[in-house]
Amino acid sequence: MSDRTLGFCALIFAALMAWFGHDLQAPFSYEPVGPRAFPLLIALIVALCGAWLLFKNWRSTKQAPHIDWPRLLLMVVYVFGYALLFEWLGFIIATAIVTVLIGRLFGGGWGKMIIGGITMSVLFFLLFDRALDVVLPLGLLEFLS
Repeated sequence: MSDRTLGFCALIFAALMAWFGHDLQAPFSYEPVGPRAFPLLIALIVALCGAWLLFKNWRSTKQAPHIDWPRLLLMVVYVFGYALLFEWLGFIIATAIVTVLIGRLFGGGWGKMIIGGITMSVLFFLLFDRALDVVLPLGLLEFLS
């Protein structure tokens, strides 16, 4: 897939995110920003990245690189597995596993991927669950709390 194609798809995705996220409202207001701020912010970031990909080499006629379909399909399987096991395993374990597996797809070593996966999942859990008050499932780690 070329950068232009990916950029165009990202712009469409960002528009859909903004469209669906714009009408989000909580039944009760407990914070001034409300639930629509997060999807709209993410949509803006995706749109900016998509526009950059679309226009960065506008005059270039370079051929798109070959797609490694087995690796791409395996990554999709990992993400679906993550979605299915997210609540049962919990955020920290599921995120660490999927980070390690996807990192291995891109050639990372086992040691670095395990350290990175555990570190990233714990830090993101602390950021979202503790700092931003987004309730995330603990899953198998429920006994620690």
